[in-house]
Amino acid sequence: MNQYLKKFKLYFINQMETFMLYIKTFLKWLFLSIIMGVVCGIAGTLFHYSVDFATEMRTSYPYLIFLFPIAGVFIVFLYRACGIKEDKGTNAVLNSVTSREKLPPQMGFLIFIATFLTHLTGGSAGREGAALQIGGSIAATFDKIFHFTEEDKRILTMCGMSGLFSALFNTPITAAVFSLEAIKVGNIFYGALIPCLMSSAVAFVFSHYFNIRPLSYRIAGFPAIRPDTLVNVVIFAILCALVAILFCIAMKYTSKLFQRVFKNPYLRILAGSAFLIAMTFAFNTTDYNGAGMNVIAAAIHGETKPEAFLLKILFTAITLGTGFKGGEIVPVFFVGSTFGCFAGSLLGLEPGFAAALGLTAVFCACVNAPLASIFLGVELFGSTDILLYAIVCAVSYTLSGKYSLYSSQKFLYSKKSPGYLLEKHHKSVL
Repeated sequence: MNQYLKKFKLYFINQMETFMLYIKTFLKWLFLSIIMGVVCGIAGTLFHYSVDFATEMRTSYPYLIFLFPIAGVFIVFLYRACGIKEDKGTNAVLNSVTSREKLPPQMGFLIFIATFLTHLTGGSAGREGAALQIGGSIAATFDKIFHFTEEDKRILTMCGMSGLFSALFNTPITAAVFSLEAIKVGNIFYGALIPCLMSSAVAFVFSHYFNIRPLSYRIAGFPAIRPDTLVNVVIFAILCALVAILFCIAMKYTSKLFQRVFKNPYLRILAGSAFLIAMTFAFNTTDYNGAGMNVIAAAIHGETKPEAFLLKILFTAITLGTGFKGGEIVPVFFVGSTFGCFAGSLLGLEPGFAAALGLTAVFCACVNAPLASIFLGVELFGSTDILLYAIVCAVSYTLSGKYSLYSSQKFLYSKKSPGYLLEKHHKSVL
């Protein structure tokens, strides 16, 4: 009898020790993620209002576009003065999670100023991609002060990514899942679920307190789910995958082309400035300057120009490919929504609803994060037709292959043969 009691006692002690270890880990990351959420909420709020101010100034004073060359030269000078001659952008953040590569703490300050200047003068860029870099920089600063373990540093970086994304775009679930899913395609790091979700939630609440309202759109014309609807949605998703591939190719090879022709970064960004000014006047519109949130809203209400998605790809590729700074994600939203509005009407889908589908599908294909993309559709447009969002994301994700906006994204599984584990962590073909 005593022998059984001893075994039970040992078993109970072992289980309690394990449980207490879980509790200790939970409390540790609860505390750290709340701190990260508050800091990211503050940084995200400041960044949001600074970009909004830049947009308002550019809209009120169109001649600011002629400051493109001055802003560009200052951006190059600022980065080089801070010791960053080759800026990897968001790829550096992804590398810091998957390897021992360290992020320079000054990256957050640099991308903040550079993105502000890009938006002020009319560069075609977003802000969420920049937010990932600011979040990673905040985590790098924390690590430099407190010297976390390698594993903790990576989770903290993911918390920073989630918090800044959430504070800026007010899609907390998408922000958390994106950080878990986009680092290694085919693998979700559930160990960081609580830290990323809590950081995202705290940053969301903090930014909401300072009147940054969540983006949401009312969609009209939800189709009945019938066989012909499903066929049209699948065809639509295939087209969205092709557009996403075009976007990724343009981003890569425009950058390579300008680097080959203009070896000097100052000359490169001056050439980009000249192209952007010339194109703005040639097309006689400012629709493709800045983030273009007004154009996205118009597309979701069923209004767009057939060529809008192609011109946005061109403007964005030249802006970011020549050295201006900002995010890639909002331009992806622009391309997806305008293409969706145009192509959806040809396939018999209601244009506004097709714009919403296109936004989620092109985003999914560009960043290879299907779950985050489905959540994005729900948080922006509601859950009425979540099945159709899931279908377009699944199809566009599969058919986009290993194309990606981020060359440092690692693919663990082949999309051609689900379940086939790649022997090596192949990078994106871009």
